[in-house]
Amino acid sequence: MSATRLILASASPRRRELLEQLGVRFTCDPAHIDESRHADESPFDYVQRMAHEKALAVASRYPVPGHAVLAADTSVVIDDTVLGKPRDRVDALGMLARLSGRTHTVFTAVSLWSATGMHCELVETQVQFMLLSRDICEHYVSTEEPWDKAGAYAIQGLGGAFVRSLRGSYSCVVGLPLSETWQLLSANGIATALSTASA
Repeated sequence: MSATRLILASASPRRRELLEQLGVRFTCDPAHIDESRHADESPFDYVQRMAHEKALAVASRYPVPGHAVLAADTSVVIDDTVLGKPRDRVDALGMLARLSGRTHTVFTAVSLWSATGMHCELVETQVQFMLLSRDICEHYVSTEEPWDKAGAYAIQGLGGAFVRSLRGSYSCVVGLPLSETWQLLSANGIATALSTASA
């Protein structure tokens, strides 16, 4: 077993559950950073920068080589527009209307800061929504589900009913792509439940 202690730079219960699924021992210490997108910054660059900055912000509080920090950032993108977490009901309804009947992209960047430096994976998934009526959208935003989710929906919850098809990683859409995260951790000596198995 690795002596390196893993810190998850996130308060997301979805990311915590996914990391637990890999059998990783870790503690949580959320990063608190400015998540504003820079002018003319592509969604591709933005999501990677966010994951890097979250990892570095938390890493500054822990010594290496005894610790490693895992951070992730997820963005829902349509028409080159990044849809963040909805500000209010009107914002959430607008996001769902924009996604209705169309295909959007979900990017999740995963960054691992360890004694060997920064390592990053970027995962992209295409998600197609069915057509959503105004009534369905109104009903959905009346639930608690959309409010802390990029794009105002949770694929692992009731919002999964809106998804007609998906091309890529399901766990990327939830917020932490399992395959890429497992490979990052394994390559950097962080023990998982699969550590004794052949990759």
